[in-house]
Amino acid sequence: MGVAFLLSGQGAQKPGMGAALIEQGAPEVAETFAIASKAFGFDVADVCLNASAETLRDTAFAQPAMCTLSVAVAKALEARGVRPAYVAGFSLGQIAALAVSGMVSERDAFRIAAFRAKVMAEAAAARPGSMCALLGGEPEEASEVCSSAAQSDVLVCANYNAPGQIVISGDVAAVDRAAALWKERPRHKTSMLATSGAFHSPLMQPAAEALAEFLEEVEFHESRTPLVCNVDARPLSAADVRAHLASQVVSPVLFEQSVRWLSEQGVDTFVECGFGGVLTKLVKRIEPAAARFAPVSLEEIAQVASEVACGGAE
Repeated sequence: MGVAFLLSGQGAQKPGMGAALIEQGAPEVAETFAIASKAFGFDVADVCLNASAETLRDTAFAQPAMCTLSVAVAKALEARGVRPAYVAGFSLGQIAALAVSGMVSERDAFRIAAFRAKVMAEAAAARPGSMCALLGGEPEEASEVCSSAAQSDVLVCANYNAPGQIVISGDVAAVDRAAALWKERPRHKTSMLATSGAFHSPLMQPAAEALAEFLEEVEFHESRTPLVCNVDARPLSAADVRAHLASQVVSPVLFEQSVRWLSEQGVDTFVECGFGGVLTKLVKRIEPAAARFAPVSLEEIAQVASEVACGGAE
């Protein structure tokens, strides 16, 4: 059985997320939240447990909370004997995956996440944007709609999530025009994302440039567990990590392509580390035969460990 950890991205956050895990007080979970709180400068556990939906829509809080919870779930899984053959993250999840893969320390992963959240929030405030999932069509259709709706604005395909689900990103008016055009097509639907900016689009270029400069001061190592990168759906090397992390902010997230590549390498079990089960739902559409788990408590994590040891599937 080949196991891959998938670390959650922004957008799946909800008030009270992680309560079942945080309140159980496992030492590896408590340690992760303590390290994160020092790096981010506020009590991350308190944000997960008590922040409002409005607060969690703010990138400056949503990203630290989700990043910390993702690492904590991965550490709890590893503490109970679940060892991944690969790790991958969805957008923000790739920063958490840096720590899980061993490319950076937890402290540095959280430092990167904090800086990344700050500069992305600043870019979003300087030029507001939005993101919308286009449901029920093909990539070629999404590209056509973006070309038609962009006019003089920025509008791009930002996330290739799964068959029939592509996220677009850009200026608010352009995204609205594209959504209206998409819904004119038979059996095509849209869903706006709960994000505060046009992530993975050229509107994030100032953030990408600032992040590239920041990363020059971070020490990276070769991964002990291969980390599949969002930018090219291939394992990330220490030599390329800085350029890829900066590029990721303005590049499409190749999640569907990453899952297919992992399956080609023999991965047949995907464990989502984070909250919401969003990524395992996408995996179901990409590789329906794969086993999928999204544990949110120590009991569920122990069950995953048992299932993986026995070769079971969900």
